[in-house]
Amino acid sequence: MYDYDLLVVGSANADLVIGVERRPGAGETVLGTDLAVHPGGKGANQAVAAARLGARTALLARVGDDAYGRLLLDSQRAAGVDTVGVLVGGAPTGVALITVDPSGDNSIVVSPGANGRLTPADVRAAASLFQASRVVSTQLEIPLETVAEVVRDLADGSRFVLNPSPPQPLPADILAACDPLIVNEHEARVILGDAAVGDSPEDWARILLAKGPRSVVVTLGAEGALVGSAEGVTRVPSVAVDAVDTTGAGDAFTAALAWRLGTGATLAEAAAYAARVGAAAVTREGAQESFPTAAEVEAL
Repeated sequence: MYDYDLLVVGSANADLVIGVERRPGAGETVLGTDLAVHPGGKGANQAVAAARLGARTALLARVGDDAYGRLLLDSQRAAGVDTVGVLVGGAPTGVALITVDPSGDNSIVVSPGANGRLTPADVRAAASLFQASRVVSTQLEIPLETVAEVVRDLADGSRFVLNPSPPQPLPADILAACDPLIVNEHEARVILGDAAVGDSPEDWARILLAKGPRSVVVTLGAEGALVGSAEGVTRVPSVAVDAVDTTGAGDAFTAALAWRLGTGATLAEAAAYAARVGAAAVTREGAQESFPTAAEVEAL
């Protein structure tokens, strides 16, 4: 038996959010709304999203010994996440500077802070968490060498899910462990690099699969998602909603998909559920504050 449905290894940031009429161009200053501070970071977001849905969730991350770090720990515990793996100190808590325009689209600049000090040694020291977890999910807001150590430390029978954001080329051993690799269009193009990229998401999925992942999910925003594996490539429809703020929606999608895979759902079934979770998340402002409960997802 596993103690955790999902172990998230990743970043924890304070999100500093300003609404703008439009994002500034080079050398331009625009006025925005009052600054809002929210708990965020792709790792922390995924952990909260999964816990809100009812998953037994743990987080392995690093925060600073500061007010932002305490904010993040409080938000994890309030959602029901086990924070035994959250390390404190070594650098200031990571910060994300986010602008959101009236359509709900966002632009983000991240100062990694303590996230950059989450090391392979920290992963090895958390061996008991890996042994106790059915699914392990991570992202690329922590060092790539730490992600590589996560792959090496996976327990027999556990499943590895990777959202390579922010994207960078990935070594073969990490790609081979992904089941699935979850990417949007931009991430897919960065990982594919010089590989011939067709015009359709189906082409991206097939070329990505040829690079080694066991399965692939391509998120398509309002158009839903696409899943690919050795069994073929399938479209997953979206849920039509009025988007208010897309911040954290991809994290909610990834967390929901990872959790459902651990319950025995097929990749297509898990992606369909995750699309509903992501749709619910964009109807509210903020990242973690917008993540739905299982009941709210069912009500969509």
